Amino acid sequence: MRVLIDEREKKYMVGDVEFHTDFGFIKKEDIINSKSGDILKTHLGREFHVIEPDVNDYIDLMERRCSIILPKDVGIITAYTGLGSGYKVVDAGTGAGATALHFGNIVGKDGEVNTYEVREDFAEIAERNIKGFGLENIHVKCQDITEGIDEKNVDVVFLDLPKPWDVVEHAQNALKVGGYIATYTPFIEQIQILQRVLKKFNFSEIESFECIFRGMEVKARGTRPKTRMAGHTGYLTFARHL
Repeated sequence: MRVLIDEREKKYMVGDVEFHTDFGFIKKEDIINSKSGDILKTHLGREFHVIEPDVNDYIDLMERRCSIILPKDVGIITAYTGLGSGYKVVDAGTGAGATALHFGNIVGKDGEVNTYEVREDFAEIAERNIKGFGLENIHVKCQDITEGIDEKNVDVVFLDLPKPWDVVEHAQNALKVGGYIATYTPFIEQIQILQRVLKKFNFSEIESFECIFRGMEVKARGTRPKTRMAGHTGYLTFARHL
């Protein structure tokens, strides 16, 4: 799998097939023989840069039929929980598999991600996406996590669910001492209920955050914050099993 980038900086994920765009086509054999750093030309002479996709490129271009958690929130989750190589993660609300891919990319071949998705159609999409990126440390489980977590001695349990409090007791049983539960919820009312339940089950270091992320617009006449931005996406709540 390769990514081609045109002069507009638009990205395309391509396999070993002939590639067609409004800038012309590139022959199958040229794509097969290409490597990262090459420049391929269409029959119209338009240039495309070739790169190997990283996890962000892949997630941008992969199949998905639902919204995904943005990098600004994934970054806080991974940093706050200290997620690292060899960690064991349980993820729930797989969707298209974007968050599981981020986690799997970080924990590496010595780590493991088990991701739970109750919808069969989403689980199938996630399975294809994960297989397409080539990670073998992520396992998609089409089952309801509110009925229990199979894994034990887990470092992080991450929940992208409407009612994450239904999983708090299961998370407590699955987490190792010092492990984290992290959740993503869009509404204030959800974190109010969640924090009460976390306290009931004696979780510590309970905190909730919102990440507002705004880029800069750099032009000849001056630089200022962009008027369009990724504002509120969801609230992140963290708690530690001690």
